[in-house]
Amino acid sequence: MAVTIKDIAAYAGVSYSTVSRALSGGGAVEESKRERILEIARSMGYVPNQAAVMLKKSTSRNIGLCFSTISKSTSPYILHDVLIGVYSVIGSGYHVIVKAIDMHEPGTLNKSNFAGLLIMSQGDWDEEFVEEARSKRIPMVAISRRVHPDVPSVVTDEKGGMEKAMEHLLEQGHRRIGVIEGNPDLEATILRQEGFLQVAGRWGINARSIPVEYGNYRYNSGRLAAGRLLDTYDDLTAILCFNDEMAMGAATAISERGLKVPDDISLTGFDNLDISGYADIRLTTVERNSIQIATEGARMLLAYMEEGIRPEDVWLENRLIKRKTVRNRNSL
Repeated sequence: MAVTIKDIAAYAGVSYSTVSRALSGGGAVEESKRERILEIARSMGYVPNQAAVMLKKSTSRNIGLCFSTISKSTSPYILHDVLIGVYSVIGSGYHVIVKAIDMHEPGTLNKSNFAGLLIMSQGDWDEEFVEEARSKRIPMVAISRRVHPDVPSVVTDEKGGMEKAMEHLLEQGHRRIGVIEGNPDLEATILRQEGFLQVAGRWGINARSIPVEYGNYRYNSGRLAAGRLLDTYDDLTAILCFNDEMAMGAATAISERGLKVPDDISLTGFDNLDISGYADIRLTTVERNSIQIATEGARMLLAYMEEGIRPEDVWLENRLIKRKTVRNRNSL
C-alpha cells in the first residue's frame, strides 16, 4: 500500500497540514522540522500522487466554506466556531472564502476559483450546488449532513443527542415539557424532533400532548416562542430547546414573567456554545462541537486535495453536558 501524507504525519508526530506544507515547500514550517519530515518521507518511500499534483497546479489556492445560508438561519456563534476549526488546519496555505449557497449563481463554479469546498448544508435545496461542484470535479467535504454518497462527510448524531436531553428531563421527574423547535424544513430540526418524540413514546407520553412552538434558531425567536408557551400553559415545568441560542432567549422570557431557572422552569439547549457555560446561565445542553466538526472536515478536505483519494466518512457522538438549569422534581 502506498505511503500517504497521513502516514508520514503519524510517524513524525505532527499534523497533516504541517507535512503537506513541508513537502510542498510552502507555508510556515521551521527548517529543521521541514528537513526531518522530508527525511522521514524519503525513508518511508513516499511518492506524490501525480494526479493530485497536477490537480493542485491547475487550481487556485482558494477553499470555499459554503453555508446553505448566512443571513437567514446560520448562527454567528456557529459561524465563529466553524472558522476557528477550519483555520486551525488550513493555516496560511490556502485562502478561505465564505460563501452563501443561496446566493450562488449557477454555472460559476470551477477549479480556477476553488481548489476545494467545505459545505455546511442544511437541507436538500443545496443539491444543485453540490451537483455543479461534482460535475466540475472539485474536491469537497460536507460538514453537517450527508449530501451525496460520493461526497465524504462529517456527521453528528442529532437524533441521539436530543434523545439524551429529553431522557434527562424525564429522569429528573418532568412530565409537562414544552418544546421549542427550529426551522421545520432543516434536516437537523427533523432529526432532533425524531429524537425527543422517540423518547416520549418510550415513556408512554402521547406526542400530541406535548406543547410545541417554533423558532428559527436565533435568540429572539426563542424568547418569543417561550413566551407563547408560558402564556398558554401554566403547568409547564421544563422547556426543551433545539439550540442554545433559542434557550438563551427562553431564559429571558422566563425571567420577564417573574419566574426563575431552574426553580420554576427547567431548561435545556443543544450545541454547547461557549456562552452556555457562563456563570449567569450554566445551561444544561447537548454538545455538538462545531470546532471539532470543522477541524475534522478541513483535515479530510486537505487529504482529498493532496492525495486524490476520497476520505472515509466520520461520525461524531453528541454528549449531554449537565449543568445548573434542570431541577430534580422527583422528591417534590
